Amino acid sequence: QVHLVESGGGLVQAGGSLRLSCAVSGRTLSSSAMAWFRQAPGKSREFVAGIIWGNGNAYYGDSVKGRFTISRDSAVSAAYLQMNSLKPEDTAVYYCAGSTTPVSRLVVADRRQYDRWGQGTQVTVSS
Repeated sequence: QVHLVESGGGLVQAGGSLRLSCAVSGRTLSSSAMAWFRQAPGKSREFVAGIIWGNGNAYYGDSVKGRFTISRDSAVSAAYLQMNSLKPEDTAVYYCAGSTTPVSRLVVADRRQYDRWGQGTQVTVSS
């Protein structure tokens, strides 16, 4: 079984930074992927960033490119999302997602590829 637990959300002013963490327990595949999605009130869940666990290749949604960085630490089985230059429109519940099967870079942004989800952590950016 693979379990995910997020932490690091909170309230921050526009222009500030936050770092989200996702602790992973259980077996991961070298070709599996981890990702961060977010969901704001009244909106659908949006892809933020994804990373292929084995090679570390990272992918980003257009709205966060250049501001957010996803990374993983295989030694401690954790994934991270460093968020800089935060904007009020980044306000959402952020979810860590993981796959227990191989994921191609072509579909890393597709939420259907992920079969494990964390409970979510709230990020609020004030203007």
